[in-house]
Order: sequence, then C-alpha cells, then structure tokens
Amino acid sequence: MLFRFILLGLIAHLLYGCSQTSDLSPANTKSVAQPVAIAYEKYQLKNGLTVILHEDHSDPLVHVDVTYHVGSAREEPGKTGFAHFYEHMMFQGSANVADEQHFKLITDAGGTLNGSTNRDRTNYYQTVPANQLEKVLWLESDRMGFLLPAVTQEKFEIQRETVKNERAERIDNQPYARRHERIGEVLYPDGHPYSWLTIGYTEDLDRVDVDDLKAFFKRWYGPNNAVLSIGGDINVAQTKAWIEKYFGELPAGPDVKAQSPAPASLSENKFITMQDNVHLPLVQIVFPTVYARHEDEAALDVLASILGSGKTSVFYEQLVKTGKVVQAGVSHPCSELACEFNLVALVSPESEHSLAMIYSEMETILADFESRPFDDDALARVKANIKASTIYGLQSVSGKVSTLAYNETFFGKPDLMNEDVKRYSEVTKEDVYRVFDRYIKGRAAVVLSVVPDGQPALAVKPATVSQPERQVVANKAEQQLNTNETPSSDFDRSKIPAAGEPPVVTIPSFWQLKLRNGIQVLGVTNDETPTVTITLDLDGGMLLDPVNKAGLSTFTALMMNESTLNYSNEDMSNALAKMGSSISFASNGRYTQVFISSLTEHLIETLALLEEKLFNPAFKAEDFARIKQQLLDNINAQSKEPGAIMEQVKTAVLWGGENRVGLPPGGTAESVSRITLDDIKTFYEQYYVPAKGTIVVVGDMTPGQITTYFDFINTWQGDDYQIADYGDFPEYDGQQIVLVDVPGAAQSLVRMVERAMPYDATGDYFRAQLMNFPLGDDFNSRINLNLREDKGYTYGAFSAFNGGKTLGWFEAGADLKQEFTAAGIMELLGEINHYQQRGITDAELSYMQNAFTLSEALEYETPLDKASFLRRLLAYDLPVNYKKAQKAILLNISKAEIDAVAAKALHPELLQIVVVGDKNVILPQLETLGIAIKEVRPAGLQ
Repeated sequence: MLFRFILLGLIAHLLYGCSQTSDLSPANTKSVAQPVAIAYEKYQLKNGLTVILHEDHSDPLVHVDVTYHVGSAREEPGKTGFAHFYEHMMFQGSANVADEQHFKLITDAGGTLNGSTNRDRTNYYQTVPANQLEKVLWLESDRMGFLLPAVTQEKFEIQRETVKNERAERIDNQPYARRHERIGEVLYPDGHPYSWLTIGYTEDLDRVDVDDLKAFFKRWYGPNNAVLSIGGDINVAQTKAWIEKYFGELPAGPDVKAQSPAPASLSENKFITMQDNVHLPLVQIVFPTVYARHEDEAALDVLASILGSGKTSVFYEQLVKTGKVVQAGVSHPCSELACEFNLVALVSPESEHSLAMIYSEMETILADFESRPFDDDALARVKANIKASTIYGLQSVSGKVSTLAYNETFFGKPDLMNEDVKRYSEVTKEDVYRVFDRYIKGRAAVVLSVVPDGQPALAVKPATVSQPERQVVANKAEQQLNTNETPSSDFDRSKIPAAGEPPVVTIPSFWQLKLRNGIQVLGVTNDETPTVTITLDLDGGMLLDPVNKAGLSTFTALMMNESTLNYSNEDMSNALAKMGSSISFASNGRYTQVFISSLTEHLIETLALLEEKLFNPAFKAEDFARIKQQLLDNINAQSKEPGAIMEQVKTAVLWGGENRVGLPPGGTAESVSRITLDDIKTFYEQYYVPAKGTIVVVGDMTPGQITTYFDFINTWQGDDYQIADYGDFPEYDGQQIVLVDVPGAAQSLVRMVERAMPYDATGDYFRAQLMNFPLGDDFNSRINLNLREDKGYTYGAFSAFNGGKTLGWFEAGADLKQEFTAAGIMELLGEINHYQQRGITDAELSYMQNAFTLSEALEYETPLDKASFLRRLLAYDLPVNYKKAQKAILLNISKAEIDAVAAKALHPELLQIVVVGDKNVILPQLETLGIAIKEVRPAGLQ
C-alpha cells in the first residue's frame, strides 16, 4: 500500500518492534462487518484548490491538512532535495507572517503543527482547538499565496545548513541508513525520480541558490496543485466562508500534468556492497514490481505478508525460529510511480551461517514457494489486519483527515477505505501464486550486502555494480516564471484573525472499580469506534533486576511473548492475527506492561488468549536460547549506534554503573549472558502477580462487563514484593566533559545532564516544566532558535526536565555539526546561564501560559490519549481534579516565581557534558573550552 514503508533503522526496533458511572449493560456485540466510511464534502474553488470537509464534534478540536502534489519525484537531477528543502522554508514566514511566527502562533493557540515530504507529496498540518480554525486558514493561505516576498538569502542559507544537519543526523550518522540511497541508485535508471532520496544529496544542496528555490515554489505550490482538508468540530457554512475569503482570491499556478507510473525493470541481478559502521551484516533483496493501486498491488502485499510478516510467516519459521538470522522480514512498499518487493535478513557474526549462506537460504525459500501450499488462514490474517487497521484509523480526526487528503491527492477519491477492504478481501490463492510467478520467480533483483567496515569479503557475492561518480547534466529547459510577482488582496491580510470563544474542555468521564485480588481498574467507555484497548501495569520492571543480571525483566517480558503450554508461537500469532487483535508484553522502565487491543466483536476470544499467555507461559529452552542470542546481538549492534552509545553513557553518568538504573534497560552483554532459564521462571513466579498491578480500559466496554470478562484476572493470586532502594549515586565536584570516541562519526552528539526532582503534578517538577518551556521545550525556545535557526549548528536543540515516580533529571543537548562542537557547547551553556540569571520575559510568560492551558482541548481525543490520562492517575496516585489545580497555577504564576524556579533548578556550572563523536576531529575544539575532559569507553563498544 502507498507509503507503507517498513524500515529497519535501529536494530532495537528490528528486534522488538505504548468520575463514576453506573452503566452495567451487557456485552456489546456490535459487528464491524458492515462498510466503514468517513463522511465528507468535497468541492473546488475557481483557482483549482480542492477542499474536503469532515465534521466530527466528538472533541473540541480541528485538524487542517494542506497537501501539495509535489515531492522529490518532481525534482531534477542535480537539484535533489528541493521539495524537502522547501518544506523547511514554508515555516520561515511569509508576507504577513514574521519569521518563526507560524510556529509561535499555533503553539500560543494551544495547537501542534508539522510538515513532511516524501517522494510524491509535501503536506503541512496543524491540530488546534476548534476556536482557532480561522487563524490556521489565514496562515496557510498566506504562505500559499504570499511566501516569496519573505524568502531571503539569509533564511535560505540557514535552512540549507539545517537540512544538511538533518541528513547527517538521520542518514549519515545512522547504521544501515545509507542503504536506501544505494538501492535507489542501482534499482532505478539514471534520472528516474526515485533514484535519489527525498532529502537529496549534500552536494546538490550546496550547488543551488535562492532563485532556484523560488522557481520551484512558483512551479509547484499553486492552489491548483493542492488539497485543503479540514476535519473536526467545525461549522461547515462558516468554514466555507473563511476558505473563500482566504484562498479564493489566490491565483492558480502553472498547469500540473500527472506523472506516469514508472516501475523499475532489471535484466539481470545487480550485486552491491556497502561497508558501514555496523555489527550485524545485512542482506537485502529488492525486486521491482508495480505501482500504487495497480491491480496486482494487493496480491503482492498478501504475498509479502505470507513470506515475511510476523511469527506465522515462512521467513520466521525457516530463518528466525531456527536461529539462522537475528531478524528477517518481507515488505512491499508502494509509491505513486513504483513499488519495491523487499526481503531483508540480519545475520549474527556469532552465527555459523554466513551472509552468503543466508542469501542462498532466501533463494531456496523463493524457489520452493510454489510447491509449499499455504492455508486459508494466511489470507484470513491479511484481511483481518486490513479490517482492523481501517477501524483504528478512525480513532483520531487527524487520521481521518490524513486519509481523505492522501486518497484525494493521488487518486481523486477521498474515501477509499471500503474499496481497499474489498480489493484485499478478494485476493485468492491463485492471485498470490500468479503475482509470485510474474514478479518474483526467477526475476532479476538488486542484492545489497551491508558489511562491517573493512570486511567486504563478507558480502554475499562480489559487487557487480560500483558506485559511479555522479554526473550532473545541464538543466533541462524550464518554463520561465516570474518569482517576483505577488498577488494582490481584497482585504488587510496583515491582521491576525481573532480566536473565537475557547471551547469548554472536560476530562473524560471515567469509572473505577477494584477486583477481588485488589487490582484497581479505571476505564472510559467510548463507542466512537468498535475497539477496546487494555493496559495491565505491574510496578517494578527493571528495578526488580539483580544488578549482575540486568536485563532480566526485559528478557522475561520477551519470553512471555513466546510459546505457551497450549499454543506454539505460530498458533498464538495466527489466532490473534485472524481477529486483528494484539497482545504484547514489555518491560518499560519501572513497569512490566501488557498491551491488549481488539475489535469489540473479538474481545472475548482475545481475552481468552490473554489468559493463556499470562498464566501458561511454556518457557521453552529453544525459545530462551533464541531470545538470548537476539538480545546479545542487539546489545552488540547498539555499540555501533551513536544514539545508543549516548544513552548508555548518559545513564551511567547520572546514576552510576553500580546502580540498576545506571545500566541499559536491556542490560549489558555480560549481565544478559549470566541470565538462565531458571532466572526467568523465578522472576515470573515472584513478580508476575497482582499485588502491584493496575488495569486501564478504554473503548467499547462498560464496567458491568468487567466482572464477567475479567473473571480469570479476579482469580489471579500471588504474594506482594518489595522494590529495593537505589544505591548511592555518583557525586561530581564540578563540570566535566565525558568524551566517547566514535571514529568516523558524522556528527557530535552532546547531552548536558544533572539529577533533578522526580515527577509531581503541582509542585516543583510541574513548575520546572513551565519554567523550561521558553528555554528549550518548544520550537521557538531560546536554545533551538539559537543553535538551529540562527547558527545552523544542528537540526534541533532542546532542554527538558524528565521525571519519574522516584527519580528525575535535567537534560539539554543537540546533535551538532562536528566543526561546531565546542561552539555549540558554549551556546548551550550560555543560554542556560543567561536564563538562570535573567529569567523569563513577560512575553515568554504569556506565551507559555497560553500554550499549556489552551492545548488541553487536544489531550483526550484518542483511546490512547484517554488511557494515558488514566494511567497517570494510577501511577502517581493523583487526585481526579489535578488538571484543575495545574490550570490555577498556570494562570496565576508570576514572572518572579518563574525566575525563582530558574535560579533554583538550573545549575549550568554543575552540568556533566557527555560528547559522543570522532575524537580526532573534536578533541582540539573541546580542549579550548577550559573544562576538564574525561574519556570513557563503554562496555561493549567496539
């Protein structure tokens, strides 16, 4: 399906992929078999702007999406990255909106905003309280029609550096991330619009000038190439009047012709090798297929699911379960012009299987596919997943609006949900075998090997395609556009529209009860969608690990996701997938958590499977051995990832390596190696008990159903347990730099940390959060505007107070361009020091108060939002009216109070500065700072 990219990114994600009522009504047996649709109205302005409106009065908010049908596929060779570059420029002000004012106005209104770019489209979106809609329309229309007068050479240069920093952070400094670029270069012919990444090449960004960028905007950003989608608590007549006022007078842009689909075509296999700073070798096979909504797309998606999605797949059975690979999967991401069929496997260096052997195994699986019949359940799983994902997509206004905008932009039909359900439901076994034969069997593919630096011999085969030097041809002739022309307006656009009356926001009405074994249950009955989500929290989590066996809670949770006494891994996964349900165990910080999601019609069967998983884990030796090796491989892989290294060192600096909280949540290679199967069984017996358990339920379920549905939990018993106190934390005489050398790193990761207060709702911690907002907790904060927008040192900079139940810390940082490592550190310290001494301004105080109070309209929309609110009540034993108390503090807090908090809570002179980067490049800079430097080498760093 379009843009359904399954990326392999960090190895951690690869391996483990968060009032009372008296309603006692019986179980709701509502079926979702009937068609599901999003009600909307669609029309077009005279200038070609397509408008889609959707009414949803369930929450006092609106979501606005403006999608332009232009992405990196509309760029020219040699001018790559333009579409994404312009996404950045669209937030730099327009004729009537000052630089950075767009962010500030939306945040000040209590809203959120962002933009995104991919191959085929760029979109800009905001969610705001319902009374702020006119303001959003004014902002969006001003940058659609009046952006160019505000585009300056200075803004261009700053954003060029920001985009280059983003590429360094997301691509160049991340293991495996450059593989997508290499595959595109080989899979597609020169000049194909998918032969480069959306973020572009750094040399192309350096090559272009501000006039090139203006011409790109003038060519593609006309209203006739855009879709304006609005959903939520709207008055349709008023909304239409505002749309006509703000967008109706904008002139249409040049005509835009649709691009024709252009799937890749290969005549022979192309083998490429990429050396990278990785621990686990990777093999990826990519077959070219079709394009989005091609008649064979659905069958290819089903084929990908059968081959490599989840524990019921062929890849899991033959590669992962057997321990031959750490992780394997198959996906079929599609874009407007082309799709790609991806097969990926990661191999442990400790395995007896080489990358070449695994490639051979993958070829054998494909060769045997036609002779290996798959059962009807394979089709049922895919169809249930489509059905469930469709339902879950209706849970937020933003989800519905995004779906309408996406379908209209690419297919001219906003609501395609039922058509999608239908086309996947009609896929047959014959269709699956047919597309396998047509697009995969015996077909040529790109085969990429990613191997550790200096070990090219590990590749599956010698490279048959090298990486040629890019040849940038002369620009093709373009229609000359007047980039200085600015439309006139019939009204004063410099006047910011006033907001309407603020919506009345109330906390969700919830019910509470206590089970016979003492477990407290909080719930919200919500029938907006026929779904139920349940979270079971068991207090303790990693705090229950022995220090010498750190990672035991994580290991145990992973084992709880494996076989049970009555179900194999595959049988359990199959049973859940056929219902579109999920049950997962995880260890998150101080909690062991169980997450359950189900369509209402399958809730009883899903809870029966929960009972089996919770009470009958098999703890098989073969599962234990496989999970243990995966954990060790994950730990070793993270030793190559700068972000993971930073987390490990930062945690040790804060809490000390002899404290459980000072070690990684998943443990170290040494501690995990010590864990035995008996340790897992003992941890389960001691700590998987109801004594410290709580449950949150949100969805199409009433308290009257709890006693029946949760009867098996009522019978759950077990002794209480104690959570051990922390040991002594490290003390520091003063500021120091803790340096970790990562040779070849593309950036310098900097984090400044100090222990601080734990979470509270209305005390010191809450006030510290308010104080920190203008310092580093907002896009328009002092730290971010300085280091990102003014200096161009980083893609983003921040500061934050982080608080848990018993511990807390302050942190500030950024991922910096290497040449500005020392300068960036000085700017961070300077901003913190200045704010600590001078305090907040009156304007910042007002801005912070609005941002915190008005955003409450967005806090309770989705089931996950409601569950988060209830879990916070339980975790911190908060009074029901704590939000009211917070609001009173917000509205009455003074500048003097905020200044006092800053003076007390900020200690720039005591911050421990952790730096992860290339020592040879950055040490001479750091030595000029006059701060003591301590070099460390984390355990496992290779």
